[in-house]
Amino acid sequence: MNKIKAKRYAKLLAKCGLNIKKGQTVFIAAAVDQVEFVEMVVEECYRAGAKRVVMVWQCDSVTKIDYAYQTLETLSEVTPFAEAKLKFKADDLSCRLFIESSDPDAMQGVDMEKVAKARQAQFPIIKPYRDKMENKHQWCIAAAAGKAWAKKLFPTLSDKQAVDALWEKIFVAARADGPDPIKDWARHNDDLAKKCDYLNGLRLVSLEYKSANGTDLTVGLNKNCLFLGGAEATLSNRMFNANIPSEEIFTSPKAGVAEGIVYATKPLSYQGQLIEDFSVRFAEGKVVEVKAKKNEDLLKKMVAMDEGASMLGECALIPYDSPINNTGILFYNTLFDENASCHLALGHGFTNCMMGFEDMTQEECTKKGINDSMIHVDFMIGTKDLSIVGVTASGERVQIFKDGNWAIDF
Repeated sequence: MNKIKAKRYAKLLAKCGLNIKKGQTVFIAAAVDQVEFVEMVVEECYRAGAKRVVMVWQCDSVTKIDYAYQTLETLSEVTPFAEAKLKFKADDLSCRLFIESSDPDAMQGVDMEKVAKARQAQFPIIKPYRDKMENKHQWCIAAAAGKAWAKKLFPTLSDKQAVDALWEKIFVAARADGPDPIKDWARHNDDLAKKCDYLNGLRLVSLEYKSANGTDLTVGLNKNCLFLGGAEATLSNRMFNANIPSEEIFTSPKAGVAEGIVYATKPLSYQGQLIEDFSVRFAEGKVVEVKAKKNEDLLKKMVAMDEGASMLGECALIPYDSPINNTGILFYNTLFDENASCHLALGHGFTNCMMGFEDMTQEECTKKGINDSMIHVDFMIGTKDLSIVGVTASGERVQIFKDGNWAIDF
């Protein structure tokens, strides 16, 4: 790890990702093998004004053992101390930072039916706390180089060489490889904001996706939808960046309005397993068929987690000629692969993608078309020849993407 770049990256996560205000509590979730980098992040959080930083250490191998030995009844419980932590976060509106470094195949061999049932049982207890925090707190998902993940990407390198190589890819993708990443992100956020302004001015009612691989999908948009990208604001107007890296412009489509088929163009890492070479068919807004060459059963379980899991929660626009895609690397990590090219997401939608959301409850936003679900799973659909046409309320057709990239000169 280049420690100079790592310290700049740590500062970026604290100052730009979370944008901590003085006196806030910060929760950080990270793997047990990331102590050195986490120390840098914790220090930068305090320098940014955090009152306290609470660590949530994670270990894939221990989690796998838990899944194997705990009963479904035990896994389904939300213990009093776990619920107390949820309540604290919701009442305190704590900042949350998730540092991903897991092996993409970490949960291979786990009984995913058991895991799915446990999560379904827990969700009714978790959901009220999640809804209470929606649009009210700063959060950020970022990454660190884990050994197993690095070796999957660079199998011919030694462990140290692979980890160092992955760190460099992370720094580049996160715009943390220059002398002032925070200024670089300010420019990047300005660029994304200009694209959002253009799309919001069109007042689109649908998006039509077509590609030579067979993708032919029409997605309906909400009447008062908003396209967002880069920095976003809490209801108290505190800016933050939820994903580092991020190249996307996104919106939440109208739940229950989608017709056609879409083919995934990269593997999907879901619950520690890879779903590969898959397609999803929609009719009357819901998934009616999925096919996959690898882990098709897992994909079927995913779209059946609850009613909203079979509907779209996000449409994201990223050019095929993106910095991440141009690395030529398949990261086997959704945070990176989703920002390589266009993607969709099944499940939970974003209420702040609707005009006037500030004055509506989660239930009211759901009634107006924002999907609600216990899951939000992104899958990549971008191709070199992808065409996306936007249709306005007056019927005008606007070419948004052509040959995989923006058709508009910004």
